Amino acid sequence: MSERACVREVGLRDGLQSIAEILPTEQKLAWLDAEYAAGVREIEVTSFVPPKLLPQLADAEAVVRHALSLPGLTVSTLIPNLKGAERGLALGVHEMNFVLSVSEGHNRSNVRRSTAESIEDFRRVVALCRTAPEGPRPRVACGLATAFGCTIEGAVDEERVRRIAVDVAEAGAGAIILADTVGYGQPAAVERVFRRVMADVAPLPVAGHFHDTRGLGLANVLAALNAGARSFDASLGGLGGCPYAPGATGNIVTEDLAFMLEAMGFETGIDLDRLIAVRELVHQALPDVVQHGAIAKAGLPKNFRLSRLAEAAE
Repeated sequence: MSERACVREVGLRDGLQSIAEILPTEQKLAWLDAEYAAGVREIEVTSFVPPKLLPQLADAEAVVRHALSLPGLTVSTLIPNLKGAERGLALGVHEMNFVLSVSEGHNRSNVRRSTAESIEDFRRVVALCRTAPEGPRPRVACGLATAFGCTIEGAVDEERVRRIAVDVAEAGAGAIILADTVGYGQPAAVERVFRRVMADVAPLPVAGHFHDTRGLGLANVLAALNAGARSFDASLGGLGGCPYAPGATGNIVTEDLAFMLEAMGFETGIDLDRLIAVRELVHQALPDVVQHGAIAKAGLPKNFRLSRLAEAAE
């Protein structure tokens, strides 16, 4: 049996948050349904930020309620603070992702707090979620932004990444996401950091969130795979993830990631043909938004399905 790898779609949150044109709720739900039908089973559907700060995600509750109606879907949301956690807890989301920056300068610029203060905020979120009944209690993941470099500070100390990962693990994180927020990561550093972090927080799962800003997104996924990571964020068509460079590549492309994992022999549960078809649905809704991706343009190779059938027969 093939080893499982998780592709977590973040386009409905990370992809849309940098797009000025408001996508109507019904079109978000159509996108969500189409990815679900293609076999994607973990989706970060929205962020609980104040609507006045991010009008694109003002329909967060409606999107979450619909997502929760889909059997077997892990419904994830980003939470910026304790109020966001309260909203997620009230709705019954399965996972909440709290993000803080390893880079002190980036964290202060982003949320006007020190990294240490954000870790304390994370502790309060975990404590709140532990008040929920055990059955519906959400998993609280912590994303470590700028884990591989920062536009403000440049290099980020790998020991600081490891130390903060241990801190949030001890604070009660259900998972850790190492994020290459600005696309500075390269494979050697990615594998090294993942190995160091995973060795110290095991058996806590450590996931990857990579950007393809400089063409190394999938290479960094491979490096993290070699270190033992098995869950990765991606965005349909590579939407979002690079708000300061319109038209530039940001998030890694969901379709390309799923193809690479399947081609390597991992089981994702995703129907690639159906996933690729979702691009047209999103294009019809957002015709002026540039989509990226290689597999949608080149098509699946002729030997792809034969190799997968051969593996299944072994």
